[in-house]
Amino acid sequence: MGPALTAPAVIGEDRSTGSLLKPRWALDIISELRKVTWPSRRETANLTGVVIIVSLALGVLLGGADLFFGWLIQNTLLR
Repeated sequence: MGPALTAPAVIGEDRSTGSLLKPRWALDIISELRKVTWPSRRETANLTGVVIIVSLALGVLLGGADLFFGWLIQNTLLR
């Protein structure tokens, strides 16, 4: 057999900026947050309202199902 060929393992790039005050990862986060399209105040309020209404509706639905099945068990299985 010939000689074994090995290459040094590359774990990751050195992405540090050399500055202790602003590490590269912090600059990356700031850069990505600037690219985000943030919702307007009106969109946020509308979507919050939708979440509250859907949560209440599901709560009422699950509460009603719980009451019904509790009543059903009390009047059929436990009699």
